[in-house]
Amino acid sequence: MLSIVQISQLLQSAIVFGTVIMFGALGEILTQKSGNLNLGVPGIMYLGGIAGLATAYGYEHLAKTPNGFVSLLISFTAAFIASALGGLLYSFLTITLRANQNVTGLTLTIFGSGLANFFGGILNTMAGGVGQISVRTTSQAYRTAVAHFVQVGHVGEIFFSYGFMAYLAIILAIVLYVFLFRTRAGLNLRSIGENPGTADAAGINVIRNKYIATCVGAGISGLGGLYYTMDYIKGTWTTDSTIESLGWLAVALVIFATWKPLNAIWGAYLFGLLYWIYLYIPGLTRSSQELFKMLPYIVTIIVLLLVSIRKKKEDQPPASLGLAYFREER
Repeated sequence: MLSIVQISQLLQSAIVFGTVIMFGALGEILTQKSGNLNLGVPGIMYLGGIAGLATAYGYEHLAKTPNGFVSLLISFTAAFIASALGGLLYSFLTITLRANQNVTGLTLTIFGSGLANFFGGILNTMAGGVGQISVRTTSQAYRTAVAHFVQVGHVGEIFFSYGFMAYLAIILAIVLYVFLFRTRAGLNLRSIGENPGTADAAGINVIRNKYIATCVGAGISGLGGLYYTMDYIKGTWTTDSTIESLGWLAVALVIFATWKPLNAIWGAYLFGLLYWIYLYIPGLTRSSQELFKMLPYIVTIIVLLLVSIRKKKEDQPPASLGLAYFREER
């Protein structure tokens, strides 16, 4: 039986871990609603993580007295832009050149991870070795908990002991829900994902909307890599492929959430809970621990089977997901 302290620690770990994949999933939901299937989420998260870390490192070593807010703003902006550029590359290849979306996404994952680890290795060398990168000011700005500004008790720490990005992810999920399901622009985007030919005939600019949704979605996904780098591992860089694993979990979360942003909130925390619960079960072997880490994927498969059996329209992926649009065939 878990103690209150253990339950609190598990919940906090689940929320922090879930926040990383929530960013990735929210960006991919926006992308897929436009009909683009971007499997390059892991690579985009890599781009966000390394861009934020590199700019923070450069700023802290150039400034005599680095300012936490300035370093946060610089790294946050750099991460979003670098990730959005990854989305722009994907958009150009799949929308303009009509390349295969699956192949392009997987290539982007390989490209993003390779590029990030290359520059991560350079940063490690400049800092004097693996784990020696120091962006203390920036990392502290990301990790400063809301509880630092608000008087809360022990129970309140479960909800207020995180940096601002944990709450930003929830706000983004709500904003994205309102945009997709309560605005005309969101309706237009969803209609493109369902039937781009019909949307085009109705006067909706299909190409422009696909580009915007994919680039903005990539920028949001990249914030997951930034959060992992600055908050989760405290402003350093590792080449253990963890970001790639989290990126694939984000893709799985999109399916688990049935393409609904609000479902991504509790789904992300559930994934975090399932992923780390093995730490609180005594007597597990290493093989058993690896089986527990598979739980988020197993749950996703179960949800996918249930959705397929029920065949509810609102739980299905966009009808044109992954298909290139040829206006001449409209």
